[in-house]
Amino acid sequence: MNIKIAPSMLSADFANLERDLKEVEKSGADFLHVDIMDGHFVPNITMGPDQVAQIRKKISIPFDVHLMISEPLKYINQFADAGADIITVHVESEGDIQACIDTIVKKGVKPGLVLSPDTPLKVLEPYLDQIKMVLIMCVYPGFGGQSYLSGCTQKIRECRKMIGSRAIDLEIDGGINFNNLKEVVDAGANVIVSGSCLFKGEIQKNMKRFRKIIEE
Repeated sequence: MNIKIAPSMLSADFANLERDLKEVEKSGADFLHVDIMDGHFVPNITMGPDQVAQIRKKISIPFDVHLMISEPLKYINQFADAGADIITVHVESEGDIQACIDTIVKKGVKPGLVLSPDTPLKVLEPYLDQIKMVLIMCVYPGFGGQSYLSGCTQKIRECRKMIGSRAIDLEIDGGINFNNLKEVVDAGANVIVSGSCLFKGEIQKNMKRFRKIIEE
């Protein structure tokens, strides 16, 4: 299984954002994970499509845009136009999930769905043949730097079985570090989001350590 790494921009130094994102690109990251928060769906605010478009001008790696917003359908077109390559939408958000998927596909972007820790996997069943990514949150969404919720490991295993032979990436986000990386990969995750662990210290050195753990 090809394991992909997606550093979470939420943990970058925003006073030196271009520097950090260039380091992410040099490190060989597969995606840049871009968290969009609206202060309503989650109790935090990050950025909008204009800022994503500006960042897009600086680096060329694929953008994995995670919409933690109440009404994602209103903003999908804007984030697609800003340069998103993948857009993931929370199944717990307000509105029509099918319409969100259809809109993402129409824009030529890969669609994905996100589950918060307490959301059962069964809600994915109607959409599995239409999406390209499932993102399982291993912390409660809204803030970086939280600790991994250990109960998520079994959920990852069950989701991998549910996906079966479909060409769907299984992404995980929340509290992933050097100590639990092997656990989640063994459980079936193949896209690893990590923020605090990768951005603390030297990004390239931390990425090499991640790759080594995965290879072993």
